[in-house]
Amino acid sequence: MSLPEPVQPSLRSMIRHIVRKAVKPVTLERRAEVQVQLRDSCTPDFAFFLLVLLSAVIATLGLLTNSAAVIIGAMLVAPLMSPIIGIGLASLIGDARLFSDSSVALARGALLAILMAALLAWGNRYLPFVTLQELPAEVLSRTHPSPIDLTIALAGGLAAAFALAMPSISAALPGVAIATALMPPLCTVGIGIAMGRWDVAGGALLLFLTNAVTIAFSGMLVFFALGFAPKRVAGKRATRALAVSAVFTLMLLVPLSILSARFFRNATENRQINIVVQEEVAHFEAELTDLNPIQEGETLHLTATLRVSRQLRYEDVVELQQNIALRLQRPVSIVVNQVVAARLDPLIPPTLTVTPTAATFTPTTTSTPTATVTYTPSPTSVPPTATATPQLAQIPRNSNNGRTLDLVQEPGGPVVGQIRPGDFVTVLYGSKVYEGLVWWEIMDAEGRIGWLPQIQLAVVTYTPTATTSPGP
Repeated sequence: MSLPEPVQPSLRSMIRHIVRKAVKPVTLERRAEVQVQLRDSCTPDFAFFLLVLLSAVIATLGLLTNSAAVIIGAMLVAPLMSPIIGIGLASLIGDARLFSDSSVALARGALLAILMAALLAWGNRYLPFVTLQELPAEVLSRTHPSPIDLTIALAGGLAAAFALAMPSISAALPGVAIATALMPPLCTVGIGIAMGRWDVAGGALLLFLTNAVTIAFSGMLVFFALGFAPKRVAGKRATRALAVSAVFTLMLLVPLSILSARFFRNATENRQINIVVQEEVAHFEAELTDLNPIQEGETLHLTATLRVSRQLRYEDVVELQQNIALRLQRPVSIVVNQVVAARLDPLIPPTLTVTPTAATFTPTTTSTPTATVTYTPSPTSVPPTATATPQLAQIPRNSNNGRTLDLVQEPGGPVVGQIRPGDFVTVLYGSKVYEGLVWWEIMDAEGRIGWLPQIQLAVVTYTPTATTSPGP
């Protein structure tokens, strides 16, 4: 329903009055100062490129070391905010020279930052000053832009342009530089290129373009509201420039929304997989410590690390794989890395068992294991059989030059503890041959079960000494 004809002019004039009262145009002198300031900061001179180079080095090292504080420092040094705002102002007032200088400075600065980051990441692969098992979280966080990032860039661009136009609040510019984050996405592009991760490079490049286009558009809005557009431009040209910039900004919502939906779907799917695996693993009295799902075609490949109180058998892993595939309703292949750990509860002390003996035994250790046979594997040889009953053994004090020994989960497997020379251990039933050495399964004083080479153990022999009791 349209308003009556006499009311419409008064309503429009009231809205115009409210806007003018809330946002007062800046003076002509201040407009000239802002334009001169932007021209100086958008000139691609030596100082500009030096700051870009230094901020790229800081940002790249901060990304590789996963240090948020270092990345924040790079944001403060980076001079890329001024060219983007300069593009917005030049588009609004029709200044071809300012637009050219700002565009050239932004393009050259972005290419220099990407090149520097790629060189540092490439050099780290051959001269590793930072050990990378996988991409740090600070890198991955800049590969999935979303509409939220566009909203942040819009608010940051409005704040940056307003702070630049108002000298009284120019202290807010460092905070705006931190919020909009222009340099880290560029360095992430370089890291992705150096590592051959084009998905990482593409996602980070989209994030940078989102920030740049949105900041330029929001800068145009602020400058238009503050009266920077002259009268000869304030009509059709300014409206056309704002419309074009708004269209580009809205176009970015399409890929950002698609990426956000895909990322949300993957996160939901991974969460469901994690819940299912945790529940199925719990049936085997195990605890899931790490899970890496990889989708290849229709098959889901899982690499799970479990903490178990007893070693899982092959049949257990087959059953686990079948149960997970049944619940997820898809083909599943699983690889299980298990770490055997003993559970000790301070509230439940161990139960002491007293074994009556007819004689008192004094343990004496021998530096050389008794009744040992050197086993050399050959095509026809048979590994030695396990001992019939557990035996007490000691690590000789001069073993391994007095250094601690690694207690491994299995011969050639991960380390589960350290054994010091002089410690007593219990030799269990297991015995294996690995790399020409006989390995024994042992349990240390803390209840940890693992394997040690036989040549590093000295079996304790007991010498019975008769005890006499007083006569009646």
